[in-house]
Amino acid sequence: MQADIVIIGGGPAGLAAAVAARDAGEDSILVLERDSRLGGILNQCIHNGFGLHTFEEELTGPEYAQRFIDMAAERKIDYKLNTMVLSISRDKVVTAMNREDGMFQVQAKAVILAMGCRERPRGALNIPGYRPAGIFTAGTAQRLVNIEGYLPGREIVILGSGDIGLIMARRMTLEGAKVKVVAELMPYSGGLKRNIVQCLNDFNIPLKLSHTVVDIRGKERVEGVTIAQVDSHGKPVPGTEEDYTCDTLLLSCGLIPENELSAQMGVEMNPVTKGPMVNESLETNVEGVFACGNVLHVHDLVDFVSEEAENAGRNAVKYVRAMGRPGSRKETGAVPVLATDGVRYTVPVCVRPDYMDDKLTVRFRVGNVYRDHYIAVYLNDERILHRKRQILAPGEMEQVILDREKLKNVPDLRQIRICLEKD
Repeated sequence: MQADIVIIGGGPAGLAAAVAARDAGEDSILVLERDSRLGGILNQCIHNGFGLHTFEEELTGPEYAQRFIDMAAERKIDYKLNTMVLSISRDKVVTAMNREDGMFQVQAKAVILAMGCRERPRGALNIPGYRPAGIFTAGTAQRLVNIEGYLPGREIVILGSGDIGLIMARRMTLEGAKVKVVAELMPYSGGLKRNIVQCLNDFNIPLKLSHTVVDIRGKERVEGVTIAQVDSHGKPVPGTEEDYTCDTLLLSCGLIPENELSAQMGVEMNPVTKGPMVNESLETNVEGVFACGNVLHVHDLVDFVSEEAENAGRNAVKYVRAMGRPGSRKETGAVPVLATDGVRYTVPVCVRPDYMDDKLTVRFRVGNVYRDHYIAVYLNDERILHRKRQILAPGEMEQVILDREKLKNVPDLRQIRICLEKD
């Protein structure tokens, strides 16, 4: 089996990449999805707030996903459901299996990685206590409530203030459960400001920053938890313990890009994002392999996932069309994009001006809460951007736009640096 572009994942990133690739003129596209339907995680995200940027209207997760499912159907894009990808070789042979085809291989000219991300489980958190029933990741609880029609518990404590945890605090409350507290290890929330307001403040649910769970009580079922304040090193402070009776503990302690397949094929990973290192075309160090969406870095809005994936789809088409043309892939020097002074990471990590579009969006997150700081961009030692922000927080993704002509006009461009400045 052959396909010019094989897309791993049929969620919002994979669908947007497929639609953009077809619109760019590519006919041979195959989407491989392990679930029983397209749409990915959006199928269980029944709350609104999606699509404000992409469609300029407010949609629920399933509505947003259906827009792209319909676009893919209109364009007659091929896909396989219930299909697990087992491996991808460096020469882009995709090995997968499903019940209809058994184990099969697809030789691709380009591969787009769009596998999304997963939640950090209890085993990664080192919380003391037994292993009773009643401990769920927030996403698992979301699926149980919204798709399976099962309420995980009646008295809830939530550890972590990521967006899924905040949204589930509201969802459980609306279903009749009592959310007693949301504890967050960091001195700031990991979620969007709007979710803190709409999901916690509007329902009088307390948020305790710089707190964590230090004990879980109960053997057969969770009977209660103990939370305590932590110091600047994340260590519990003796004497600050508080006990809460509950039957359920939800964990919203971070998302991890789903990159087993990527690492297996030799894709270079960013130690900060846990996703691939990519250039301006969203191409990894493995030629012809692109990454987009939450497998690349965890986004705050699905609209940005779609925008990024569309770029990956178009760039994959450019790559396929350039194959076999002498000199068409002549490499020019990649200029590193450095994240310094409060900026945790950037996507992309390097830029080749000869390959970029007229405008390039560079996305990044900050490492702490900063008030009245400037976002600054330097080309070598020349500052080309100095934009003031009243507040910058890790939960909100930031971006700057780079101009191709500006980059080309800098003689001996050695680096692009993005940082925060007080003045």
